[in-house]
Amino acid sequence: MKKNDCIFCKIAAGEIPSSTIYEDEDVRVILDLGPASQGHALILPKEHYDDVCSLDQTLAAKLLPLAARIGQAMKKGLGCAGFNLVQNNGKAAGQTVFHFHMHVIPRYENGPEMVAWEPCKPTAEELAKTAERIRGAL
Repeated sequence: MKKNDCIFCKIAAGEIPSSTIYEDEDVRVILDLGPASQGHALILPKEHYDDVCSLDQTLAAKLLPLAARIGQAMKKGLGCAGFNLVQNNGKAAGQTVFHFHMHVIPRYENGPEMVAWEPCKPTAEELAKTAERIRGAL
């Protein structure tokens, strides 16, 4: 299913031009128009899914190997030293377009710090309580 008002549905369907680097029957991979680094790509399913929680499991199983393949091509083709896979879910997590997509962001030696945080230092008791709350919700 596609959503008529979704810009990523339109890009994935080829209705809006993009710099496509890969395409098959399920996905289109494009260069991001606001890249974090040279070569920053977005993996867009051609069907609409709001986020990872609604993603079809068969498609989900295909996406991580594809992301690895794109990342490897970036290392070979662009000479980047590594890459990040970023996938945001929900406004609080930084999702701005509510069509599932995965960022593949090339990382270059001595490039800017992008995906980083200051680690917290929870106690063993806090970790145990948090783990229990998550397990209880599964």
